[in-house]
Amino acid sequence: MKKIDFTQWDRTLHYQIFRNSVQPQYCVTFELDITHFLKVIKKQNYSFTFSFVFAVSKCANQMKEFRYRFVNGNPVIFDKINTAFTYLNKETELFKVVHVEMTDTMEEYVALAREKEQTQKEYFTGPLGNDIFQFSAFP
Repeated sequence: MKKIDFTQWDRTLHYQIFRNSVQPQYCVTFELDITHFLKVIKKQNYSFTFSFVFAVSKCANQMKEFRYRFVNGNPVIFDKINTAFTYLNKETELFKVVHVEMTDTMEEYVALAREKEQTQKEYFTGPLGNDIFQFSAFP
């Protein structure tokens, strides 16, 4: 991560106005045709949850605005934001929060997410860091 230079930052005014506001969150809902996406992940036998979290996070990481965070009250920009998502334990019907570092490819991410989900015994390993996109998917 690197600190923001207020003299050069185009968002300085907005930061000054909103810096004491509540923690920002965003929720996006829209219709999307994922027919091709489903064909690809089914062919590879990938988990929909793992694949979808990767795809959305990969896109979000490409936009610097989604990588800004506050650290000690000051804005910083991270090089990369990692992921955490809820995942249902089918035996107990309770969910756990699984933290997975972003990788370069979906193949790597899905393998890492599968390994983390299967080996993580705790339901919560938090608190989550400031460099996380947190997902809670609806079935």
